[in-house]
Amino acid sequence: MAKLRVYHYPQCTTCKKAIKWLAAHDVGVELIDIVQHPPSKAELREVLKSAGIPLKKLFNTSGASYRDGGFGERLKTMTEAEALDALAKDGKLIKRPLVLGKGTHLVGFDEAGYQEALT
Repeated sequence: MAKLRVYHYPQCTTCKKAIKWLAAHDVGVELIDIVQHPPSKAELREVLKSAGIPLKKLFNTSGASYRDGGFGERLKTMTEAEALDALAKDGKLIKRPLVLGKGTHLVGFDEAGYQEALT
């Protein structure tokens, strides 16, 4: 399997757990700081289609960027394109880690989901 791109925030404990799980299961990864290099709008759109999740699931709803930006209310009236633009501009808005690879799109860390998708 080709290396997976893992968008993460270095201080995020959930990201650390995911990276530790990936290493323990010999999954090759390329770590990308989600704040310094957020995924592109095209990548985020692909995650939405492939993972089959609602748009809101891409958002880090417990983060300061989400709260400070009023996204709880704004999401109700935003178009998908507007929401993806906001996510691509601010990596702290994105639920993390975000794991991307050929045919693999994982949002957040759920051990059972990782197990099913990657082993």
